[in-house]
Amino acid sequence: MSQQQTKCQQTVLIQNRLGLHARAAIKLVELAQSFDAVITISADDREVTADSVMGLLLLDSAQGQHIDITAEGSQAEQALSAICALIEQKFDEEE
Repeated sequence: MSQQQTKCQQTVLIQNRLGLHARAAIKLVELAQSFDAVITISADDREVTADSVMGLLLLDSAQGQHIDITAEGSQAEQALSAICALIEQKFDEEE
């Protein structure tokens, strides 16, 4: 029996004061790699996969910016939910 491939997308707001900086990018990459899904993040006509810290840093996503997250794979919905939660929780950082 083959696993169904799912694709889902959501737009989220970067809320933490420092934006998508190195520590936040590392947390996001580690979380993304824990799912059986290909996750892409796009902002301002740039798109990167969520398995690259350097790619995420090149998005230069600052506080107050919206980013689009797309997940595709057998765990796409779980991955998207977890990543959106991490971002909405400001990457668990103290402000």
